[in-house]
Amino acid sequence: MLAQALVPAAVGKAIDAGIIARDQQALLWWGGAVVALGTIQAAAGILRDRAALTTRLGAAYRTAQLIARQAARLGATLPKRVAKGEIVNAGVADIGRLGEALAETARGSGAIVAIAVVAAILLHTSWELGLVVLLGVPLMVGTVSLLIRPLHRRQQRLREQQAELTGRAVDIVSGLRVLRGIGGEEVFADRYRADSQRVRAAGVEVARVEALLEGAKVLLPGLLTTVVVWLGAHYVASGRMGPGQLVAFYGYAVFLVDPLRRLTTAAGRLTQGHVAARRITAFLALRPEFALGAAAPAPYDGPYGGPVPYEGPASDDGPVPYEGPAPLADPASGLIVAPGRFTAVACASPADTATLAARLGRYTDSAVTLGDTPLGDLPPDEIRRRILVADNDDRLFAGPLREELRGRGSDAELERAVDAACARDIAEALPDGLDDLVAESGRNFSGGQQQRLRLVRALMADPEVLILVEPTSAVDAHTEARIARGVSDLRAGRTTLVFTTSPVVLNRADHVVYVQSAKAVAQGSHGDLLTDVRYRSVVAREESA
Repeated sequence: MLAQALVPAAVGKAIDAGIIARDQQALLWWGGAVVALGTIQAAAGILRDRAALTTRLGAAYRTAQLIARQAARLGATLPKRVAKGEIVNAGVADIGRLGEALAETARGSGAIVAIAVVAAILLHTSWELGLVVLLGVPLMVGTVSLLIRPLHRRQQRLREQQAELTGRAVDIVSGLRVLRGIGGEEVFADRYRADSQRVRAAGVEVARVEALLEGAKVLLPGLLTTVVVWLGAHYVASGRMGPGQLVAFYGYAVFLVDPLRRLTTAAGRLTQGHVAARRITAFLALRPEFALGAAAPAPYDGPYGGPVPYEGPASDDGPVPYEGPAPLADPASGLIVAPGRFTAVACASPADTATLAARLGRYTDSAVTLGDTPLGDLPPDEIRRRILVADNDDRLFAGPLREELRGRGSDAELERAVDAACARDIAEALPDGLDDLVAESGRNFSGGQQQRLRLVRALMADPEVLILVEPTSAVDAHTEARIARGVSDLRAGRTTLVFTTSPVVLNRADHVVYVQSAKAVAQGSHGDLLTDVRYRSVVAREESA
């Protein structure tokens, strides 16, 4: 921009000192200066655009990395604190606006330098014209700033409404099968249509201010150009200025349109970037619901005078202390998951299931221990490696089915897991078997098929403690029995906990615990617990006494 700003001065000198004075050497000298300035301008312009592109992409991608890391760090806190649409907008729209804002700093700063150089040259040549430029530029910037503030507010409002609309669209797509089943498509379509119209109206308001801003970018520089050329022509007519200087002043007046437009464009982009940055930093400022080592609730004294104990293998001398992998214990509920066994938990209500699964998986603050170590003292990565909670809200990701299910295991292990989860028929029905592609969120599979495929993936993870939440709720009783047998055999010697009220699965378990009001109130085998009217009313679907 500096080289471009000096071109009109070199052209004016070439006219006055070379053409009018008929000095060939001066003409060649100043003509060469114009060529040199043009060459510098071209080379520097290429480098500036490359630097601006690097800045834009670097800022966008690095911010995307920060958003992804923050989402992983928030973990289970994320869906409770942030809407799905908000994350989508932050990871797609906001990072782009932030990158564009930073890219404009190169062009905006160049425009400021060019305006300053032109003003200095004009003041040196004619202080009157210099004052016109020095007063005119701030006046234009101030006029434009009057439009930027309402633009900022309306962009913020539009951004919030777009996030809400995106969230609603994600919810509708995710629950489309359910909506069709209950006939709620039209209701949600009407709501989406109304929200969409509100977003459209907000977009029109933003466009109205942007139109005024774009008009100001053309009108105000044009007025300044007209004033400068008129005064310059008056000075030439009175002999106070040469023809070459008039040409230079006209060149400056025309040239100023570009840096002023760039300056106003940069101001608009920086405004959009500021709105995006506020949303991103607000997301990055979120903290998980609990910290490692946080205070845990007091232990629960069970109905038998203490927490429900783990009774090891029986012998003639009584229970034998278990030696091996550590048990998983929740003092708040009195639940102890014995290591190396298939344990089933029947809960009186789904809320109890969600509460206990969140505690045992360290998705909420609790006093749960793995052996003698509280989960709150373990690093999150170690907890996730050793304890896996798999429920029916887990998603299948797009891509080859084999890669989605296998993880780091072998193909032979995958085949065994497929058989254990009774998912062989799913693979055989696909054109390419396990090498077939999974659509987004697994929408090319039914609910029962998705449930079995999620179970395969969980079995392939092979954690120290596998916690399954209602893994057979969407399959028939025959398939349910095969799955219970397959999981029990495949996980033999490993700690497996299943939250279920299915008699088929409960009958297969080594140990069953009945939970009511998030407290373990009874334990034993499935057959023994059937004598408990509370347990029987839940498992056998009988009316409570």
